[in-house]
Amino acid sequence: MRNLKLTLQYDGTNYIGWQRQPSGTSIQEVVEQALAPIEGRPVTAHGAGRTDAGAHALAQVASVTLEASLETHTLGRALNAVLPEDVRVITIEAMPAGFHARFSATGKTYEYRIVNAAFVDAFLFRYVWHVPQKLDIEAMGAAAAPLVGQHDFAAFQGNPEGSVVHSTVRRVESIEWEAGGGYNEPLVMRITGEGFLRHMVRNIAGTLVEVGVGRWDYRRPGEVLASRNRALAGPTAPARGLFLVNVRY
Repeated sequence: MRNLKLTLQYDGTNYIGWQRQPSGTSIQEVVEQALAPIEGRPVTAHGAGRTDAGAHALAQVASVTLEASLETHTLGRALNAVLPEDVRVITIEAMPAGFHARFSATGKTYEYRIVNAAFVDAFLFRYVWHVPQKLDIEAMGAAAAPLVGQHDFAAFQGNPEGSVVHSTVRRVESIEWEAGGGYNEPLVMRITGEGFLRHMVRNIAGTLVEVGVGRWDYRRPGEVLASRNRALAGPTAPARGLFLVNVRY
């Protein structure tokens, strides 16, 4: 039995997210369906993170245990031959028995992408949030500063939908804004942390945009954080602008 680490990229537009659900098609489901004929039995793929419905990944990680003896590069080709074209296996690596995509992870980096222009290019709109009002990037950077570090992020947590969250304390290592260099080139919020609550990155992005468009003072996000009250934070930014870009081990 081999323990394998799969690194995947996907366009999440047509999916309900990574995790299998009672209805709708998930990334986990299509990966497991592609693996089952190769293995000759049902296979469970454990993902590093439960990306939201409509969100994307440049480097999602999954772990699977297989008896199939295909070389890893051959297995990768076999999977890409049957997976939908919007889901790709980038690499497959053999890992020690104790490796688990979720529980072995020590950090993740997400990007949230915004087009700050009058309109969005027709080939880009599925991957960005369109904010036509001029954004003050300097104010957004100042507003993000109090969110870096270890804090209780209850104010930025999405509805847990019945799931049990033992703690809303998380450690955010950095939040950086990178301006696009040309027209329609996205403005990117890059956030790295040890772990994130459901919708936390999207809620932070939505809150910082409130500052960027001038509706809120740059000190407001820090006050929202201290309040632990989700109702005081900004809107949840659309899932289409969110990308999982790296999982650290």
